[in-house]
Parts: sequence; structure tokens; C-alpha cells
Amino acid sequence: MIEVSHLRQQFGRVTALSNLSFRVERGELIGLIGPSGAGKTTLLRVLSTYMAPTAGTVLLGGVDVVSDSLRVRRMTGYLPEKDPIYPEMRVMEYLGFRARLRGLSGRTRIKRLRELIGRCGLAGLERALMGNLSKGEVRRVLLADCLAGEPEIILLDEPTLGLDPLNGDRIRTSFGSLKGERTVMFSTHDMAEAEALASRVMILNHGLLMAFETPAQLIRNRGVSTLAEAVKAVVQEGGAA
Repeated sequence: MIEVSHLRQQFGRVTALSNLSFRVERGELIGLIGPSGAGKTTLLRVLSTYMAPTAGTVLLGGVDVVSDSLRVRRMTGYLPEKDPIYPEMRVMEYLGFRARLRGLSGRTRIKRLRELIGRCGLAGLERALMGNLSKGEVRRVLLADCLAGEPEIILLDEPTLGLDPLNGDRIRTSFGSLKGERTVMFSTHDMAEAEALASRVMILNHGLLMAFETPAQLIRNRGVSTLAEAVKAVVQEGGAA
């Protein structure tokens, strides 16, 4: 479903991603982990066609992100780290506008939005102004937007960052339930979140792919007892190399 070969992303003299190659199968839920500045956001931006790769090949569902970016966008949902909202719009107005951009119309759009209002815990907020919502409520609206077009591939950049436990759990439940149904990649600094949800964990450090294994494999192969310890060991191995 996601095929990346020798991906490199350069910003002037800075190499954000270096020779990344990996494959993600349909229905996997991938946790993307690494220190700040490791390249997680850059990778998600390349996959979502937000930016073109400097070199290498990136295919989503067999479609090239450079030569057919519009088709890739139709099959993906992307939740960026920073919240892109129109504060003067009401929640249902915003979701309706975004759904129309994704080609949903008439009864199909109305039915889909009602489903998402329930799935993302937005009941009672339909007429609330986006600018008056809490951070957790905004993230739930943006997740609903991300899912509106029933994308095959969902890319989430720190979906629960800065949220209180209740809102964090609501977001995790919403995208965690997609495991096996959709292909999901989410970045996180929360090791418990990654261990509980991810089929496999991808560890980046200084733009390099250091490991891509199940949480259990990472823990067992490093001879430690927690995922946090395993990630620390992998990052230190990379630093020593």
C-alpha cells in the first residue's frame, strides 16, 4: 500500500531524510517514532504530497506522489501537527465544506458527516464556532475531516499531542479502530500509545530508518522490558554507528 524506495529529502545543506526504503501493507497501523528533528513530520509531508521528495520513489496504492499527486490526495487523509482551521466557521459548516471539496454531495455527504460526528465524539458541537473549540475538540473535528472521504491511507502527525487524557483516548479510539480496515501511519512521542496501537513501529533518527519491527520484536531483540527502553537502545545504536 505504501512503497518507499531510496527516499531523500534535502533542505539546503540539511538532509532531513536519507535513503529511506520500506513497505507498508494494507490494513497496517504504523507508529512513527523518533527524537525531535528525526524526520517524522517531513516523511508524512512527503507521503501526503505536501512536499515533493528530493530523490527516490514514493508510491501510495501503486500511485506515484510526484507524477500523479492529485490521485494520491484523493486516496489519503492527512492530519497535520498544526491545526489548519477557519475559526469563523461552525463545525458542521466546516465539515460540509471540506466534504464537498472531497467530492461528497447530497444525501451521501449528509449521511457520512452524521457518521463522523458520532465516530469522532462531536455530538452537540455541530453549531459551535471552530474558533471557540478546545484543542481536543479541534483535533476531533480535523480527524473527522481526515476521514470524510473514506481514504484508503490515513496519515496523522502527532494526533494526540497536548491533549488531556479524555480527548487523547477519544482520538486513539477513533483511529485505532481503523486497524485492518485502513492503512494508517501516525507519529507519536507516547510509547504506550505506540505499543498499544501499532502493528509495527518505525524508528527514525537524523533522517535515517533505524528499525521497523513490531513492538514485541523491538523489546525482545534489545533485551529490555519496555518499548521506551527499546527505542532508546535503537537511537543509541545509531549514534554509536
